[in-house]
Parts: sequence; structure tokens; C-alpha cells
Amino acid sequence: MGRVVFRSLVSLEEALKIARENLFYEKRVEEVDITEALNRVLAEDVHAGVDIPPFDRATKDGYAVRAEDTYGATETDPKKLSVIGYASAGHPFHGFVDKNCAVEISTGAPVPAGANSVIMEEYTSREEDYVLVFRAVSPGENIQGVGTDIRLGETILRKGTVLGPREIGVLAATGLRKVRVFSRPRVAIISTGDELCPPGISLDFGKIYDVNSYTIYSSVLIDGCLPIYIGIARDDPEEIMSALKKAVEEADFVIISGSTSVGAGDIIYNAINEAGKPGVLVHGLAVHPGKPAILGRVGKKLVFGLPGFPTSSLMIYKVLVSPILREASGIPIGREETIIGRVARRIAKESGRRSFLPVGIARDSNGNFLIFPPPTGSESITTLTNFDGFVEVPENVSFLEEGEIVPVRLFGTTQDIADVSIIGSHCIGLEKLLEIVRERERIKFKVVSVGSFSGFAYIRSGEADISGVHAYDEETKTYNLTFLDKYKIRDIAVLVSGYRRLQGFILEKGNPKGFSGIEDLLSGRFRLINRNRGSGTRALLDFMLKELAERKGASFNDIINRINGYWYESKTHNGVASAIKHGLADVGVGIEVVARYYDLDFMPISYEDYDFLVRK
Repeated sequence: MGRVVFRSLVSLEEALKIARENLFYEKRVEEVDITEALNRVLAEDVHAGVDIPPFDRATKDGYAVRAEDTYGATETDPKKLSVIGYASAGHPFHGFVDKNCAVEISTGAPVPAGANSVIMEEYTSREEDYVLVFRAVSPGENIQGVGTDIRLGETILRKGTVLGPREIGVLAATGLRKVRVFSRPRVAIISTGDELCPPGISLDFGKIYDVNSYTIYSSVLIDGCLPIYIGIARDDPEEIMSALKKAVEEADFVIISGSTSVGAGDIIYNAINEAGKPGVLVHGLAVHPGKPAILGRVGKKLVFGLPGFPTSSLMIYKVLVSPILREASGIPIGREETIIGRVARRIAKESGRRSFLPVGIARDSNGNFLIFPPPTGSESITTLTNFDGFVEVPENVSFLEEGEIVPVRLFGTTQDIADVSIIGSHCIGLEKLLEIVRERERIKFKVVSVGSFSGFAYIRSGEADISGVHAYDEETKTYNLTFLDKYKIRDIAVLVSGYRRLQGFILEKGNPKGFSGIEDLLSGRFRLINRNRGSGTRALLDFMLKELAERKGASFNDIINRINGYWYESKTHNGVASAIKHGLADVGVGIEVVARYYDLDFMPISYEDYDFLVRK
């Protein structure tokens, strides 16, 4: 067998490019029980099949009351309410809370119809069938509204999400027992060398334990793949060829460590070429450690040849193999945490090649980071535990001077940090847009629904990158634009035109009570469920009521005091629809798509502009 030399060293970037151009792995999908879903990658978006909570529920022990019945209550002049029943978790009260009535309630219990708040037990005193209330409560106080946690139809987890305990808990909370995930790519692992023995047996003289199989095995698991241990192959062409063929048959990727350096024992290069076309693609990286690394392809299977020294092997795995396996498995390619450190003493390196220098990290007396090289080289096992990160040094630099300030890449990632934070008004249309973006770009979003006006505030504070907004300006009768000046954010944000959506009255299927328009709210026959203050929908209804008040020559307060349920609020469109669906209200204002989703009637009011506020 002829001797192979490193004819053309390539850069790490070029090697990664070649690997991606030769990546023919096709993702497979399987369904698993949620008990087996830990660290698996979602193959599709998951939508909630129920509202969470599925009903308005108490967040404190106390009494479910009508807030208006407690107004004016003090310790010296309490309000006296008749206790008509009891509700606990899993055991709802099925009656109706009328004026000056109360239902004793425990945390987690459904709030009975008619009640719109819960007075905490410590602000009450029980007297047989009555309760004395010593302070007033506001509508919605101590109540978690239906769908305020998770809304029916909401995208609760997105394709590509790595499932951890929190995500699995969300799946269970919405009643899902099985979930579709990407199958884990199979990665065959081979160690080569006459000197290697598996752990667990006694060593003869001249033998060492196989380290690389197990460091690589663990790394493959972290990268979301399924490792297949082929075993140790001696430095024999036929044995290595047999192991390689077995690996190619059983796995999607192959990793071989050892026997890659130039010399009489270099046989992996020829084995890859003989196993199938196109064979070796790269032999030799312009980096240190890891110069003898190999990249090849046998049929549609990528084959990686790593150096035999454990530290070199693990370093090349991290910078070359790991990114490719993560693309295949769907595990996000983590951005390494980077610190700024001061070189404690001069560190020399081989010139002419980019180096990844392993370093240990300590703190000086001022709490600043000091970096230093580990006392052993890449050939030593203890180097694996002695270095905390590495410094990337360019080809034209021969050493790092003492006191020099350099960035250090840690062996740890910040995968949980989102790329883009979206805080503002929620809309199903926004979810659809994010689906499109995720198909085109590898971007991780954090989406928080707080309402339009809060969205402007979060942009101003810098906590949000984007806010979905549909804020109506009563003065100009326009949406969104004027609030850039009102919130003093014109210099830090731009308003991007979005789309139009239809707001209207959501009604029980078939409109059995014959609701015909906003004036019907004053009749007392219709129970309203309102949106929360700060929402664009609430602002729209208030504007309509102010116009109604002006037409009737009444004050705004007079008008709202005539409406049954004006202070009965929900924080979401889904909450409005759910209350109507379950008979807790007769009418509310929301968007058409939610009404259709709940199979309810819809009476259009007007189109509105749903735009995107983006920080510059």
C-alpha cells in the first residue's frame, strides 16, 4: 500500500463547505410516546387542541363574587354577601352567582357563571350562610381566564424545537400522548489501532484503552444522533475495510478515529477510496491540532476520519463533524459562549496554520478571566479535563503575549437564547408568517402576547425586537402610526405595513337572542365579555361606545354602567370566543378567524391594520 501525503491542506471553512455539498441525508419522521420524547426534535408544528386553562379558574382560596357587589367595602363597613355554594378543583359549582351572592371557592376551581372576581379568604369573615367582605376587588382579580395560558389552535411548539421537560409538560397539558419527531441519524463509530483495548479488561504492556469511541459516542448523543458502536479495528487493511463496509451499511454517517497520519500505518485514506465513490474529498486541514483529518463520501454516506489523539479528535469533531450532524438531526447549531480573557503567560503556537489552542480559565483578584495553556498536549488524556475552552489564533500569529486580551470560546452553548424577540399583540396570521420565515431562515423566535399598547412599551424599553400592533387612535381614526410619537419611539423603530384583519361581534351559533348591533348592549338582555384594557380590541369597542354615548347625549360612564358584563374581561380573542361557546357570555368583540375556529356566528364591525413595529 502506497504512502499518502497531505497534498493540499484546506481551510476549515472549505472543508465544511465540501461536507455540506456532499450531504445527502434525508430526514425521516417517526411518532413516539411523550415518555420517550426527551431531547427529540419536533418534525411539525404542534397546535393546542384545548384552551389552557379550559375555564376561568381561581388562583386563590376565597369567594367567587361579582366585583361590583364589593365596591365600597372596608374593614369598618364590610359588604355582606349570601354564600350559595362551594367550588373546588374538579368539582365546579353549577349554579349562577346573582347580585349580593358568593360561592366559596378553592384554588384551581372553575369560577362559576355570574362571578367575575375572587376575594381572598383573608379579607373575609364567615358568618354561617353569609360572608363579610372587608375590601373591594376589581373585575378579573385572582382569576386566570380561559385560554390565557394556551389558546385553542395556538402553535404551542414549533417544528425544529428540541423537546425538554418543559416542552413535554406542555404536550401533556394539552392532552397529547404521542408526538411526531425526526428520526435520529445513525452514526457508526470505529476506533482503529493495534494498541487499543476496550475498557473493562486488563491491559497488556504496550496497550491503551480506547478513549475516542466513548468521547465521540457521547458527543453524537448530544448532537441528537443515534451512535452505533462498531468496535475497534486493528491496523489491518482488511479489518478496517470490513468495519467500514459494515458501518456504511448500518448507518447514515461514519466516524473513524486513528490511523489518519502520514506513515506506513496510514490506511484509512485508501480504505475510504476503495469502499465506494467518490471516496476521499479532503485529506488534511490547515489547522492545529487536527491536521491529519479526513473527509470522504462512500455512496451517499459521509465518512469522517479523526486524529487518534483524544484532544485533537474531540476538537476536530467539535468544529467539523458536529455542525454537520446537527444539520442532519435538527438540533440547533449552538453559538458558543465567549468570554474575554487575559493571557496569563506567553503561549506559543505553530506558525503557518490556524490553531485552536485549548486553554484553562481562572479568575484574577479583580474577578477578571485569566487564560493559560493546559500543562499537557493533545496526546494526553488529562488535557480533556484541564481545558475549559479554546482560543482561535490566525495563521500569521506565532504566539500570544502575556497580558494580551483575547476572546475565548467555551465548551458550552447559549442555545436557549432567542435570535428575535416578538412581544405585542398575538394573531394567527403572525404564526403563519413565522412558519414561512422558519422554512427559509434558521431563526429562533420568542413570541409573547401582551397586547398592542404594551407592545409599543416593550419596543421602547428594548426588550422586544418586533411587536405586532393594531392600536386605534381615536383622534386621527388611524391605526398604529401616531403612536410612534406618543411613545417617543420614532427614532428607534419603524412601522412595517402588515395586513388587514376583520373585527366584529362574536355571537352564539345561530344568534338565538337576536343581537343586531351595539345598541343592544344597553338593553341588559345580552351578557358582554370584554377584552382587557391595553388591547387594541378594547380600544375599538370603547371608541364605538363613546360614539354611541355622544349620539344619545349620555356620558361614557353612563353607557358602560348599563352594559351587563362590561367589566368581565378576557385577555385573548380565544377567551372571548370560549366564554360565548360555553354559555358564559352572549357577545364579545374579536377577530373573524377565531369566531370561525370556534364555530360561532360573526357580525363584522370593521377591518383593522395589523402592522409590525421593528426596532432599528
